[in-house]
Amino acid sequence: MVINKQALLVALMGLSLLAFSGCASDKDDTAMKSDKTGIGQEESLDSNARGVMEGRTSPGMVPVYFDFDKSTIRQDQVARMQTNADFMKKNGKMEIRVEGNCDNRGTAEYNMALGERRAIGAKKYLVNLGIPKANLTTISYGKERILVEGDDEAAYAQNRRDDFVIVK
Repeated sequence: MVINKQALLVALMGLSLLAFSGCASDKDDTAMKSDKTGIGQEESLDSNARGVMEGRTSPGMVPVYFDFDKSTIRQDQVARMQTNADFMKKNGKMEIRVEGNCDNRGTAEYNMALGERRAIGAKKYLVNLGIPKANLTTISYGKERILVEGDDEAAYAQNRRDDFVIVK
């Protein structure tokens, strides 16, 4: 008799699961019906075209990324620096804060110094492109403001950056 009660209980639990999980309604799968490929709509990779911030950088500008343990502007980041300089020139006397960031490896002290070198290097680069020095300030956050959590190269690469933030 005990075995029958246990079997009945297991069967009721199974039926309850089936009843509560159910199937999706027709409303839920209308998107799949309209897109037979399953790919979805194509989106632009240019985040600034949509006015979306990349990193903590203000819209209209883009962050600049660095190699591990380096503070020099990489060759593949030169166009990004030019984009930022062009934006600053078009928008006159706005004040921009260059924020140096690092990944989470290394000591806090080391990363504060590295973030500072990155921010100062970007500021000098912008001044050489014609941006008034008085319009630029720098700050280092080191590894204190991680943007992407993780202990892999993809996360590290996103965190090794300078952000460009409109202050005024």
